[in-house]
Amino acid sequence: MSEARATPKGWTIARLGDVGHWYGGGTPSKFEPRFWTNGTIPWVSPKDMKALRITDSQDHLSAAAIQETNIREFPSGTVLFVIRSGILARTFPVGVAEVSGTMNQDLKGVRPIDGVEPLFLAYQLIGREREVLNRCSKHGTTVASIDTERLHDFEVRMAPPAEQIRIVAKIEELFSDLDAGVAALERVRVSLKRYRASVLKAAVEGRLTEEWRKRNPVQESGAQLLERILAERRAKWEQEQLRKFKEAGKTPPKGWREKYKQPPSADTKNLAAPPPSWCWATIEQLSIKVVDGVHRKPNYTDSGIPFVTVRNLTAGPGISFEKLNYVSEADHTEFSKRTDVQRGDILISKDGTLGVTRVVRTDIPFSIFVSVALVKPVHYEYSEYLGRAMSSLPVQNQMVPKGSGLQHIHLEDLRCDAVPLPPLAEQAEIVAEVDRRLSVADAAEQQIEHALQRAARLRQSILRRAFEGKLVPQNPTDEPAAAHLERTKPPSNGNLPAQAKPSMRGSGVRV
Repeated sequence: MSEARATPKGWTIARLGDVGHWYGGGTPSKFEPRFWTNGTIPWVSPKDMKALRITDSQDHLSAAAIQETNIREFPSGTVLFVIRSGILARTFPVGVAEVSGTMNQDLKGVRPIDGVEPLFLAYQLIGREREVLNRCSKHGTTVASIDTERLHDFEVRMAPPAEQIRIVAKIEELFSDLDAGVAALERVRVSLKRYRASVLKAAVEGRLTEEWRKRNPVQESGAQLLERILAERRAKWEQEQLRKFKEAGKTPPKGWREKYKQPPSADTKNLAAPPPSWCWATIEQLSIKVVDGVHRKPNYTDSGIPFVTVRNLTAGPGISFEKLNYVSEADHTEFSKRTDVQRGDILISKDGTLGVTRVVRTDIPFSIFVSVALVKPVHYEYSEYLGRAMSSLPVQNQMVPKGSGLQHIHLEDLRCDAVPLPPLAEQAEIVAEVDRRLSVADAAEQQIEHALQRAARLRQSILRRAFEGKLVPQNPTDEPAAAHLERTKPPSNGNLPAQAKPSMRGSGVRV
């Protein structure tokens, strides 16, 4: 069915380029302070396009920028959209400016003619987002972008002016109810996040198992367990050194065991005292290896060994293998000499989203990027407890990022972070109790996610019905859209009359 046959009575089809006056943007030279100092004129960029109504911008231009460059102010009521940005691969940001202003070169704007409601146009473009991206995306560019000519040719459905007003009012009424419901769900989600944090904090402070300790005498204290772990840690180091000597065909030199570096004890002066049967231990004391992944971007392959980055740690509660890059078997073998990931190891995000901790619960071989740290416990019997302890606030608060720009968790700091160490039997009880309590939160979180997905589908359904003419009753006395557009159409090129343009020499404007 064509667009024309799909439109309700009184509606018509129009090119987006024909329904208003168009505006482009530019960026005045950053080396001209007078263009930016004490600026009061909004200068909208993609980072400002996060809401439907745009009331201000993060950056502002001065009057000198308007007077000395060819940047033109758009009026209030202009519909703005991003035409060049990496986010265009998944969304088409649209907003209605409630103030006059300017925009940078990554945006375009159209000020609808009289009788075309800006919000009617904006809601339609939002509801037909995938259609816009499929029809108007420019191919063959390194940065996702919208082809302006295709955007001008994009056909929009135009209702009679009076019906547009009724449609926008109904959309906003229904969306207001949806927004209230979504906000309530998000508040519950925040509460669940706080609940998870409080459960983990209580766990590593010994409060979850306080009654359990009264009923179960200590067989091996945390301090005794740590002594056993440290002895095993040294024994494994010696075994590894002997293996290397054997592979190299060498006899171990005299005093080689003295080269073992005993990991330093935890600095507890700023840490709360744990229960009497517990002790503090550093991550380095509890592990035989704390390293990060490969420090260079590998050569990706179409298939092969999964290559895990921070996004695979943050995509869900475990390690996500859904959106992956792959490396060759040969590269994986080389990378594994540094980070031989195994079931029971612990991964931590050290760049980007910091401190996300995941216990490896798979035998699938994979390599990791430099943004991910690997902690290989001396004993896998305490991996599950260690993973939960490292996710708790008392340990997370020790993971202080460093760096002037993009911040990182440094490995030397991570090794020194202290973890409360209970007896093994109590660790098992803590893991069981934490999982029991968090399973309730996980079930609630899943229900919230389903409800949010239903709200998103309902939002799209409302927009679809609106622009099929099924959301509000029609009025036969309304002036047909085609007749109104014929009376009020803008110049054929959709642009405002030409203005005198000042010299561009030295302005630094990009158009």
